[in-house]
Amino acid sequence: MRRALPILAVLLVLLAAIAVANPYFLEPGGFLAFVRRAAPLVILAAGQYFVIVSGEFDLSVGSLVTAEVVVAARLIDGDEAATWPVLTLLIVLGLLVGLVNGAVTTLLRVPSFITTLGMMLILSGAVFLWTGGAPRGALSQGFRIFGREAGWAVLILLVLAVAAILLTRSDFGRTLIATGDNERAAALSGVRVHRVRILAFVLSGVAAAVAGILLGGFAGVSAQTGQGLEFQAITAVVLGGVALGGGRGSVVAAMAGALTLEALFTLLNLYGISGALEFTVQGVIIIAAVAAGAVRLPFLHLRRSKGDAHAT
Repeated sequence: MRRALPILAVLLVLLAAIAVANPYFLEPGGFLAFVRRAAPLVILAAGQYFVIVSGEFDLSVGSLVTAEVVVAARLIDGDEAATWPVLTLLIVLGLLVGLVNGAVTTLLRVPSFITTLGMMLILSGAVFLWTGGAPRGALSQGFRIFGREAGWAVLILLVLAVAAILLTRSDFGRTLIATGDNERAAALSGVRVHRVRILAFVLSGVAAAVAGILLGGFAGVSAQTGQGLEFQAITAVVLGGVALGGGRGSVVAAMAGALTLEALFTLLNLYGISGALEFTVQGVIIIAAVAAGAVRLPFLHLRRSKGDAHAT
C-alpha cells in the first residue's frame, strides 16, 4: 500500500482540480459517472499488472476488447435470452486468448511483445473480416445494463479490485513478483515459472473480456471500441510505479494509475484541450517512467550490495 501513496496523492490533486472546474463532479452522480467511465481501464490495468510484473507484455487486450463487443452484438442481435450464454462465452474467449498468449510466450519461447502483437493483428483482422468494417447485430438491454448503470459498473470494479488484491497477497502473487525479478532464481527455488506466467496472461485476457462487456454497454458497438486501450493500460501501470522489466510494483498502484490517467484526460477535456494530446501524454509518461526506473535501479542495487556487505 505504501507504494501506492505517491500516485494516490496525484489522483487526489487531479480530482480536486476537476471539482474546481466542474462543481457537479462533487455530487454522487458526477463522481459515479467518472468511476463508470474509468472502470474498464482500471480492470485492464489490473490484468496488465499481472503480466508486466512477471516480466512480460500484453499488447492484445485492445483488439480483444473490440472482438468481444463485436462477437457479442453479432450473437445476441437484440435477443435477451441470449445475453447470459454470450456473456459466459465472452469470458471463455478472453481466457482462451490469454492461454494462447501465455503458452506461445513460455512454451515456444516467443517474446511476449511479438506474441501479443501478433495476437492483436490476428484479432483485428478477424474482426474486420467478419464485419467488413461495419459491425452487425445489436446488444440486448440486459447486456448493456452492466456498462450503462453506474451501480453495476462500480460493483463489478470493486469485486475485481478486491480479487486482484487478494491474488497479489497470495502465494501466486509472491511467486509472480519473484519470477519477474529473477526468473532463474525463482525456478531454482521451485517456482513453476511457465505456469505462473501463463496464468498471468489468462488473468489479463479475462480482465479484457470484462472490460469489453462494460465498454459495450457504455459505448455501444463499434469496430474501434478497444482501439488504443492496450497502450492506455500499459501507461496506467507504469504511472502506478510498476517496473516495466518486472519484479516490482503494486496492483493497487496500477489501478490508481488508471484512475489518475482517466482523471487527467477528464481534466484536459474540461479545459477544451484536444483529445489528440492524450497520445502525447501517454508517450511522455512511459518514457519518463522508464527513464526514472533506469536512474533509480543502480541506486537500489548499490543499496542492496551495501546491505549484504554489512550483513557479512
